[in-house]
Amino acid sequence: MKMKDLSFLLAFLALPSTFVLGQEKKDLDREAIKDLCGCYEITFEYSETFSPEKDYEKKPDYTASALELALPIIDEENKISIQHLLVVNDTMVIKHWRQDWLYENQEVFHYDKDNNWVFQELPADKVAGQWTQKVYQVDDSPRYSGSATWVHVDGKHYWENKTASPLPRREYTKRDDYNVMLRGNRHEITDYGWVHEQDNDKVIRKDGAEDVLLAQEKGMNSYIRVDDSKCAIAREWWAEHNGFWAKVRSSWDEVYNIKGDLTLAKSVDEKPLFRHLYPLEAANASVEEITEVLKRFVVPAETPVQELEGK
Repeated sequence: MKMKDLSFLLAFLALPSTFVLGQEKKDLDREAIKDLCGCYEITFEYSETFSPEKDYEKKPDYTASALELALPIIDEENKISIQHLLVVNDTMVIKHWRQDWLYENQEVFHYDKDNNWVFQELPADKVAGQWTQKVYQVDDSPRYSGSATWVHVDGKHYWENKTASPLPRREYTKRDDYNVMLRGNRHEITDYGWVHEQDNDKVIRKDGAEDVLLAQEKGMNSYIRVDDSKCAIAREWWAEHNGFWAKVRSSWDEVYNIKGDLTLAKSVDEKPLFRHLYPLEAANASVEEITEVLKRFVVPAETPVQELEGK
């Protein structure tokens, strides 16, 4: 054994066991998160299971399916970002949601209600060894986030957290009998891909009052891995469009720098944000130009959200 190899071995053995175990645990976490990436056939299944209201009428079950590419767009030691792209009829690609995973991250945003998010800094000791999952909408605006520990035990690998979010897209335009979903998210790696299991509370939230439970729901989204060739069109689409969306993410960073609460208008000039972004991409807009559009959606403090709609 060479002297430098012996010196390295002795130095390694001198490290505290907690350091070694901590790094091994983090490596397992990173591997599990990256296992969320790939080409998947997905089934979405939701069923309401309970309501404390005797007169509540259970809504019909919801099922759907999709082909989707989950693509790693950032892979750093303490951050992994995954962009989801829908493949429609094998001929069209739609930019879908994005999830960022941040190690021992202290900055999170919690959904309140009425398109308002509260930004919070968590104590370092509260997030030690944890990963924050930040989920973003199709236009890269915030959706929900939460911090928790990846668990690796008995051959299982999962992460679970409960956090508030806006209504899901499948109900956003169809219901107004509740205004916040408390999402119980569990992501578990399986031998065929992964499962996003949900135990959701549909609640009515008002200022100065406790949340009122309207109904509970069970969700099961199964991501079944298929050959990457089925998602080839999505990879090609992203290669062409990723530059613009990198600028959009940079523009959102400028908005998030305001700290504190963030309230967003649902529409400006009678158009939602994603419809404002399409012409910006066609014009190869700069970060500064994109930021100016995003700021039009930021509702000043004490201004009702609806006052900006249609303007």
